[in-house]
Amino acid sequence: MADAKVIPFDDDRTRGSAVQRPSRRRSAGSRRKSGESALVREVQPLPGRSFAQDDVPVTREEQPPQQPQDDGGLERRIASGLAFLRRRLTGDYDVDDFGYDEELTDQVLMSMLRPVYEKYFRVEVKGVENIPAEGGALIVANHSGTVPLDGLMMQVAVHDHHPAGRHLRLLAADLVFMLPVVNELARKLGHTLACAEDAERLLGQGELVGVMPEGFKGIGKPFSERYKLQRFGRGGFVSTALRQGTPIIPCSIVGAEEIYPMIGNAKTLARLLGFPYFPLTPTFPWLGPLGAIPLPTKWTIQFGEPIPTDGYPPEAAEDPMLMFNLTDQVREQIQHTLYKLLVQRRSVFF
Repeated sequence: MADAKVIPFDDDRTRGSAVQRPSRRRSAGSRRKSGESALVREVQPLPGRSFAQDDVPVTREEQPPQQPQDDGGLERRIASGLAFLRRRLTGDYDVDDFGYDEELTDQVLMSMLRPVYEKYFRVEVKGVENIPAEGGALIVANHSGTVPLDGLMMQVAVHDHHPAGRHLRLLAADLVFMLPVVNELARKLGHTLACAEDAERLLGQGELVGVMPEGFKGIGKPFSERYKLQRFGRGGFVSTALRQGTPIIPCSIVGAEEIYPMIGNAKTLARLLGFPYFPLTPTFPWLGPLGAIPLPTKWTIQFGEPIPTDGYPPEAAEDPMLMFNLTDQVREQIQHTLYKLLVQRRSVFF
């Protein structure tokens, strides 16, 4: 009779777990040791009978109940939260010249944005290794979505996926800093006015700066023109990068165009409210507040290969032809990546 083999089942082998289970197999000579009770009894099979599994009496050694190990994680979190509240109440925290509050961003604001990023839009990030680990860099991305949620999701993508955990400082339009509450939150998140002076100062300090040159033309375009890049202005971001000698990193975002499909624009109402546009979507304003909920599309954010600018002479920032060529190069790279991601996408929502 062929010897029976016991094949251990270990579901964790296919899960890539970092913790490996010790082997359950033991040699026959190690089954009995001095001072230990015999766990397996040797039973001789009857003549003419095979050795069946139910012929073996199974004896289980009672193990004492394992006590849950308290590593103090809960206590540390509570202590950290109390310390955070104490610093908030006493004013013992740092804010830079632009109003950026790194502690509040890391512990509160990012925690509020992360569920939307991970669970609602299910953002997939590619090419984050193209962002340098240190030093200044300018990330240039397409802008869309009627409501500028793409900038916030890009901030979370850089913060959570970059190995160095870098913070992205976005350049925002004037309207952002004219709205109550939004103004304060934007400053706390590290946003600043989209002007050359602020951008050059941040890049000179070695910060990672994000800009969306399409502006309101990008987020306010009709749904029929989705994923078609609008004009990138006069190339001011290229001039800023040239002056500081920092690389330009193109970024393509797919998924934001469909969160608020803009099928109309109430221009008269927009002028009365002082907005660049007033969107009409299939759900807004017809469903009231419910119509303001974005559609749960599936997002992809891809960071392209950096375009270096440190090899140009200082006077290159004043060369209009060079700025035009670099601006066109960045725009074409973003547009090409958008088309490639759209071809690869199988569904808007899944």
